[in-house]
Amino acid sequence: MNEDKLTESGLSPREEKALSLFLSGYNCAQAVFAAFADLTGLGEKDALRIASSFGGGIARQRETCGSVSAAALTLGYLFGYDEPDRELCRAHYARVSAFCNRFREANGSLSCAELLSLAAKKAASDRADPTPTPRSPDFYGKRPCARLVVSSVEILETILREEEKKTAK
Repeated sequence: MNEDKLTESGLSPREEKALSLFLSGYNCAQAVFAAFADLTGLGEKDALRIASSFGGGIARQRETCGSVSAAALTLGYLFGYDEPDRELCRAHYARVSAFCNRFREANGSLSCAELLSLAAKKAASDRADPTPTPRSPDFYGKRPCARLVVSSVEILETILREEEKKTAK
């Protein structure tokens, strides 16, 4: 996985893909997970479907940011374990924790509600109504979600490069 080349926009190709997906109406989780579909081998359509529940902090519940959930899904697919082995579990949780810690450090929180600076009353209202917020220039202009999508991809790409270096040794 060598994504060191940046596009004309200054973003990596995966960051650009995720941003494009998000700006075309997909939720934050879909945008991030689908940007790595070539690595998972799932195909973009399957990646979009798998991640579709995680937007808005899981179906507008405003819990863990969907872009963080998508990164965890990606790491699980690429490095997860499928047998009850405590050491495999520990190693996998360490990878996911590293992502979460870096995301929190870069963005201030993992919580969708906190990242959006939603008051408790607004977050509760969103939880009660699963209707997605209409996408408009105002939506994209006021929310940090596009930046968070790019941040998730950037951090995940860094972790994948680190894993690649570990296995190369």
